[in-house]
Order: sequence, then structure tokens, then C-alpha cells
Amino acid sequence: METRLLSARSPADLDEAAALIRRGGLVAFPTETVYGLGALALEPWAVRAIYAAKGRPATNPLIVHVLGEDEARPLVSRWPLEAIQLTARFWPGPLTVVLPRTALVPDECTAGGDTVGVRAPSHPAARALLERVGDPLAAPSANRAEHVSPTTAAHVLRDLNGRIDAVVDGGRCPFGIESTVISLDGAPRLLRAGAIPRTEIEDLLGPLEIGAPAAVAQSPGQHRRHYAPVAVVRLAPRPELDSVAAKLGGRIGVLLHGDTPAPAAVAVARLPDDPQGYARGLYAALRDLEDADCTAIVVEQVPSGPEWDAVRDRLTRAAAA
Repeated sequence: METRLLSARSPADLDEAAALIRRGGLVAFPTETVYGLGALALEPWAVRAIYAAKGRPATNPLIVHVLGEDEARPLVSRWPLEAIQLTARFWPGPLTVVLPRTALVPDECTAGGDTVGVRAPSHPAARALLERVGDPLAAPSANRAEHVSPTTAAHVLRDLNGRIDAVVDGGRCPFGIESTVISLDGAPRLLRAGAIPRTEIEDLLGPLEIGAPAAVAQSPGQHRRHYAPVAVVRLAPRPELDSVAAKLGGRIGVLLHGDTPAPAAVAVARLPDDPQGYARGLYAALRDLEDADCTAIVVEQVPSGPEWDAVRDRLTRAAAA
């Protein structure tokens, strides 16, 4: 299969991307979070193709992308007050809400569970594609399963070239980290920290329960190891960076923030001290260190405040053995 590179700035290219999807194809496209791998959400055979292209475990559900509430409502059996409040505040944008699904949503989207995650992306290219297709799109991150999520079209091609029909190049994703996922199947519960800080949601709804109690996963990002480069990843506080790097040996890469002095390494990546700036560059930095043939990456631990929850979650899962 030849993977076509299309432009988000070209209406003709967006038309072509939509036509590919309507025929059952797989097209990666930019969202405000990361690049998603889109297929017709309500066609089981199309959704199965996503799993095959990514090598994704069937136990890991997908998020369904829609234009807004009108398109989301037929997919869920109820739309509680909390859904009204959250979507009025954060849609379109990087928030996924999980609710009991209707029979329209196939098992392939939900890992066989009774709920579905839906969100309305704000990226102009994603919305243009949804408008052209005219149906919901299942769209997990456009990378190989468990690998670092893509924030540019080049990242997508590095993982999936020859495995999908096309990539719509819309430049770098502005948030650079996945959506926040809130379950409304019962008391509001944070399933995945993400681009919208938990504190902003709690300002609206009150305290959230944390974690996923369901036997069947209700959201992506629940696996212990995820968002991981090929290299071994170890987290270390600033005073221990040198000693951890020395113990690992081999070709060491380091990921620092702010003005932290760099230990001896074959490659150094440095990110801003603010959580939004750090998140925006995180996946690209990990991929750059991977491309430098690092056998291990030592990551300086980030601060402990709630505004760093999403970044800390991604780093912890990347470092899981």
C-alpha cells in the first residue's frame, strides 16, 4: 500500500481524504492533541483495520470523534447534566466524555464494553474532515501500539508508512498530548489525565473520582506501559541524573527541563519549565532521542503539582518495564 501525503490546506486533498475514509480506508489527520488514525466508527470492518494497522490490542477501546453534541447524542443512551456542562465549556476541544453506548456503536470501538468515549476535536483539519465524511470517526493516535504518539505527519509516516492509505499534514499539533477523559457512567471519574487539567474540570463539577474501576477498559491510556520509545526510559530527580545515567550505560540520551545541567550523554533534549510547553514538545523530544539511537533515556522528574498530572502520567507509563 502506498501511503499518500495530503495537505490540510488543500480542499481537494481533504476531499480525497474523506473519500478514502468513506470507502473504508485509514487516514491519519491532525487534531489539537496528537495525530489520529481515522476510520468509519460505525463500520466494524473499518474499525478492525485500525487495530490491524497499529498492532493494537483488542482490549484497548477507541475514542469516537464527532462535530458536536448533535452528532454525539445518537451514540450514547443518556446525556446527563455533567455532559451538558462539560461539553458547553470544553467542546470543541481536548476533552473526551465516556457514557453508556447505544446499539449504533460496534463492539470493536469499545473493547466489548458498554460505554463509549466521544469527543469533538477543535483542529480545523479534523473538523473539515468530519464535515466531509458526514459520519463519526474512530481515531486513536496514529502510531504503532504502545509507541510514542505522533505530533507531526513525519512521526505518523515513521510508524505507519505503507500500512495506511493517507496522512493529512496539518503541521505540529498545538497541545501535543492526548485528551483528558472523564467517565460519566456514574459519578464523574477521571480516567486519563490530559490536555485539560483536572483542576479546570473540578472547578465545574466538583471533586472527581480517580482511576478506572471497570473490568473492561473504558478509555485508551489505561495500560501500564504506553507512550514509550524503543529505548529504556528511567525517571530521576535532578541530583541523581548522573548516577542513573552511569548505571544504565550504553548510548544515553537525557530529557531535561529548564536550565538543568546535562550529564554525559550522546543526545540531550530540553523542554520548557511550564507544563503546557513541556507537554507540547514531549513526544517529539522522545522521538528525537530515539532517532539518535539512544539505548536508554534518562528523564528528569517533573514537578508534583496537579498541572503536571498528564505529563507525569505519560512519563510513568513510558518508563514502565
